[in-house]
Amino acid sequence: MAETYDLIVRGGEVVNHAGRGLADVGVRDGRIARVGDLSQASAGEVFDARGLTVLPGVIDTQVHFREPGMEWKEDLETGSRGAVLGGVTAVFEMPNTIPTTTDPAAMADKLTRAAGRMHSDHAFYVGGTHENARDLGELERLPGCCGVKVFMGASTGTLLVPDDPGVTEILRHTNRRATFHSEDEYRLAERRSLAREGDWTSHPEVRDAVSALRSTERLVTIARELGKRIHVLHVTTAEEIAYLAGHKDVATVEVTPQHLTLVAPEAYERLKGMAQMNPPIREAAHVAGLWRGVAQGVADVLGSDHAPHTLEEKARPYPASPSGMPGVQTLLAVMLNHVAQGRLSLERLVDLTSHGAQRVFGIANKGRMAEGWDGDLTIVDLKEKRTLRHADMATRSGWTPYDGMEVTGWPKATIIRGRVVMRDNEVVAEGQGKPVRFQETL
Repeated sequence: MAETYDLIVRGGEVVNHAGRGLADVGVRDGRIARVGDLSQASAGEVFDARGLTVLPGVIDTQVHFREPGMEWKEDLETGSRGAVLGGVTAVFEMPNTIPTTTDPAAMADKLTRAAGRMHSDHAFYVGGTHENARDLGELERLPGCCGVKVFMGASTGTLLVPDDPGVTEILRHTNRRATFHSEDEYRLAERRSLAREGDWTSHPEVRDAVSALRSTERLVTIARELGKRIHVLHVTTAEEIAYLAGHKDVATVEVTPQHLTLVAPEAYERLKGMAQMNPPIREAAHVAGLWRGVAQGVADVLGSDHAPHTLEEKARPYPASPSGMPGVQTLLAVMLNHVAQGRLSLERLVDLTSHGAQRVFGIANKGRMAEGWDGDLTIVDLKEKRTLRHADMATRSGWTPYDGMEVTGWPKATIIRGRVVMRDNEVVAEGQGKPVRFQETL
């Protein structure tokens, strides 16, 4: 009797932990039931993937979807629409909303807002502060929580924890891997006078490489003293990559597509405020250092740091312009273009966007294309050429720093738990996202 599945993705080139090769993928009850030759099997739905490449579902572990409090920039619906249009099956969303996500009520509110509205699966960070440090051991175990996020620089209000005693107290009470924006706030304050009004090329001078390295060194020292695990977000300097290579037992590392793609000062001269983010886009020597970190395995995860602002806000003269840029919808396309240009292998990209996220955060049942794991698949055409355009972005902010960039490689379908959610640049199943689960909190 022929095997039956809910969905068979047939005839594509599969890329997973076993390598690359032609295979079918069968999904039953939301889970991958078999990867192999399913030519004799039947299914309620068959996706013809001939000529396409089938990847484990892409996971973006750093997005700011701005809800609640700043919905004019983005919200959970529009942000997750951009995610699935870009081939992203799950997102981890940041706590610097209004109000901040720092207590059980705020976490529950985000989960309620996400239900029936988010198209991708999702989890939310709880912000670590001086005030809630003692509660973090309980907060990090809340359903739908991907972990604790700490801003050592570049934030405001209670979310800013610039001091070593504050970071120490937070890490003392966390048990899961804690996540950090690592810039030395004290040095940033000293250097704010270096900002030249209307001149965005001064942004990486104000927030220089020393401020990033100094903070990361402080952070690693504390983590090692306490025996705690840390995750350093959006690393931007060659010096940090070299330093973190010697501390992989306690520290994992995120890099972003924009820091691997955009180069100062050209990006600031061309894009002005649209190139402004924290930590900054840096010079070519640092970009080369990040690529060494990718090649040598120092980088564990690729995150977009999707952080939209309106074009009107971005047009304010520096330094009045806000930092942050959209990126969840373009993460995969930009990185597939790097694959096409020979900068990294497709297998390494899968490691950065799926396997790495699963290892770093201990995701339950996601991040691998294997029997028993969630039926999350990202299907791409490695040869399709497209031009990235403002008009095609789902974000409420309506722009991308890559406008006009031609890329080779494009997401054709996003499948989440066996359901085709995006196909051929159209969201075909809305509001189906569910909270991500984690091994340490099952």
